[in-house]
Amino acid sequence: MADIKGLSRIALNWPARLLFPPVCAGCRRHVAQPGVLCAECWPKLRLLERPWCPVMGTPFIHDMGAGFLSAEAIVDPPPFERARAAVAYSGVARQMVAGLKYHDRTDLAPWMARWMMRAGAELVAEAQAIVPVPLHWQRFLRRQFNQSAELARALSKLSGVPFEPGAVRRVKQTRQQVGLERQEREQNVRAAFRVPAEAEIRIAGRRVLLVDDVYTTGATARAVTKALKKGGAGAVDVLTFARVLPGDFRPDETPLI
Repeated sequence: MADIKGLSRIALNWPARLLFPPVCAGCRRHVAQPGVLCAECWPKLRLLERPWCPVMGTPFIHDMGAGFLSAEAIVDPPPFERARAAVAYSGVARQMVAGLKYHDRTDLAPWMARWMMRAGAELVAEAQAIVPVPLHWQRFLRRQFNQSAELARALSKLSGVPFEPGAVRRVKQTRQQVGLERQEREQNVRAAFRVPAEAEIRIAGRRVLLVDDVYTTGATARAVTKALKKGGAGAVDVLTFARVLPGDFRPDETPLI
C-alpha cells in the first residue's frame, strides 16, 4: 500500500516537475529535488558545527571543554541566553540570503529553516514562541514580505512552536544596516523595537526564540532581545540562518546575486 501511495504522489507531481524543474538553492542549476545544492555549490557551504561557544555559538577550532566561553561572550555578554546559526555567511550561503532578501526567493525559506532546525535543535526544543525580527511597516510595504518572518514561519511549521509575528514591532525607521560599522549599527537600532501592550500576554514569562536571516555584529539581536525582555519575555535565544564569524566582518555586504 505504501508503494502505491508513493507512486500516486509521483504521478500527481510529475506535471509540475516538468513545468517547474527543481533548481539548486545556490546557483539555480537543475537538481534532482527541491531545496538541495548542486555538486558545485555544496562544497562552498560551511555548516557550523560543535565545538562552539555555548553562549554565542561561535565555532572553536578545538574542543575547549564543557562550559568554555568565547572572548566575545566574556568581554561583552549579550542580553540573550544563546545564539546559534546554521552556516557561515560566505559563498553560497551569502547568495541564498541575498536571493531570499532581495530577489523574492521565498521558496528558499523552508529549506533554510531545515538547516536552522539542525543547528538550533536545543533552542527550538525549549522555545515557547518563535518571533521574527520585524521590519518597519513602511519598508514592509515596499518589500511586501519580511525574510525573517518567512524563516520563522517555516520553523514554526517544522517544530509546532507558536509563531508570533506581532510580538515585537520596529517603531523607528532605521537605516539599512548594510555598510555600517559595529558602533553605527548599535546606534542605528537603539530604541528601535517595542513590544505592543496587546502582545505582552503572548510572551509573558515565556522562552522566546528570536529568528533572523544573518547575525552580523549582533546589534539587531541585542536590541530586539532588550525590547522582548522589557515586554515580559522570560528568556530569549537567537537563531539565524547565517553568521558572520569574528574576523570575517566586512562593512560592504553587497549581495553576490
